[in-house]
Amino acid sequence: MKNVTDLRNELISIFEQLKAKEISHADAKELNNSAGKIINSVKIELEYAGLCKVVPNIAFLNTPKVRAQKINTEKNKT
Repeated sequence: MKNVTDLRNELISIFEQLKAKEISHADAKELNNSAGKIINSVKIELEYAGLCKVVPNIAFLNTPKVRAQKINTEKNKT
């Protein structure tokens, strides 16, 4: 899992497996718990950057869509 989009897709897959009874409730709970910890660690990075008044560069949040938006924004500035 390289970024937040991958995490989202994985969580959707877990949900679908749970609905299809292909994964146990305990396993789904543990996977979702781990995902929550990943998300919380990113939140902490964002909060810290905000307190330091810097723009964070968090690879986990830099999805292809975000990178494309950044490029388009930079092109519009010039």
